[in-house]
Amino acid sequence: MKHEDIKTFAARPAPQACKLMDFDKAQVHPGFLPNTFILIVSGDKPSTNIEITLRPLVYVKQPEYWGFEVIGCITGIGLPVVTPYTEAADIGSNRGTKGIEVIGANKTLQIAVP
Repeated sequence: MKHEDIKTFAARPAPQACKLMDFDKAQVHPGFLPNTFILIVSGDKPSTNIEITLRPLVYVKQPEYWGFEVIGCITGIGLPVVTPYTEAADIGSNRGTKGIEVIGANKTLQIAVP
């Protein structure tokens, strides 16, 4: 991929169906295997048809805190009813030198990970 390709990609319009979402709580728990960790994020979504995902950012060099965006995408017709959500993601190799950073619409939270 050339530098021009990255510029072209970055200039594309933002999607309408997906947005950063608010979150209330984020925690990191040890996984089942040694040196593995699970990120668990919870909050309220404004509609039943919004699918929540935790997406790691892409870096050229390992940062101090690896960013995970809390993304909500509309998946069809749904009721506009505030609905609680809990989403989990394996941190895997997406770990900064100090930990991770959860990025939502209402706040960001840095969590130390050994």
